[in-house]
Amino acid sequence: MAAATVDISPPRPQRRLTLRKLFASRSLSVALYALVLWLIVRTALTGAEAMGYDWQWYRIPGYLFSLTDDGFQLGEIGYGLLASLGLSGLSFLIAILLGLLVALLRLSGLVVGGAVALIFLEVVRNIPLLVLLYLFYYVLGPIFGLGRYGASILCLGVFHAALVSEIFRAGINSVARGQWEAASSIGMTRAQAYRHIILPQSVRFMLPPLTGELVNTVKSSAIVSVVGVAELTTVGRNIISETYLSFEIWFTVAAIYLVVTVCISAFASFLESRYAVSN
Repeated sequence: MAAATVDISPPRPQRRLTLRKLFASRSLSVALYALVLWLIVRTALTGAEAMGYDWQWYRIPGYLFSLTDDGFQLGEIGYGLLASLGLSGLSFLIAILLGLLVALLRLSGLVVGGAVALIFLEVVRNIPLLVLLYLFYYVLGPIFGLGRYGASILCLGVFHAALVSEIFRAGINSVARGQWEAASSIGMTRAQAYRHIILPQSVRFMLPPLTGELVNTVKSSAIVSVVGVAELTTVGRNIISETYLSFEIWFTVAAIYLVVTVCISAFASFLESRYAVSN
């Protein structure tokens, strides 16, 4: 009589759970991220070699910084990075303030306020960013006396305010209705309820998407190079026109943007973990 075989394999739900943990692990994500970057860089290097491109990486550090008798000096790319960070920071600040105002108008229940907010959202979200930039620079700039830098900041701020307002609205709506009732029962006004109860509780819902929008603002800042604002992308284009170091400069600019956005995401993750612990 044949001996009975015993199935010692783990049950299928356990296998699916293990695979889900594997694909959700940070180590695998980092490895896949590094693999994709390596493939992109490798493909570009192979193409450059086929073209007979003469690499001159030794010239790049001088455009980042230099050490002279006067001490540490930023290069052209370094100053371009500072300009991009300043531009993105001011634009995102405008986006936060304007986005919060638009979100509150939509949630106010006022017919006029809700209509104004809705028109603003529909107009801004349905116009490409490049076209919006041209409108701010070539149309609104001469009317209101805006230079290219001011027009670029306002354009980015208004464009991202439309997206940020939806994040604020979703975060506020995620707070339980009972919190409003509790605030009303102790005599709080609507403004006091927003300030002391609703907005603090909605932070944990809004922080991840706001981080993504800040990253998008940094990346969107590159588009202002079309109107000649001296930020990172513009500086890179100017260096290339003078030196013809196309591959080196664009690789460097892309790496800088990557480092900045990864640092922002990492800092946001740290804030999320601290906020979760404190609550």
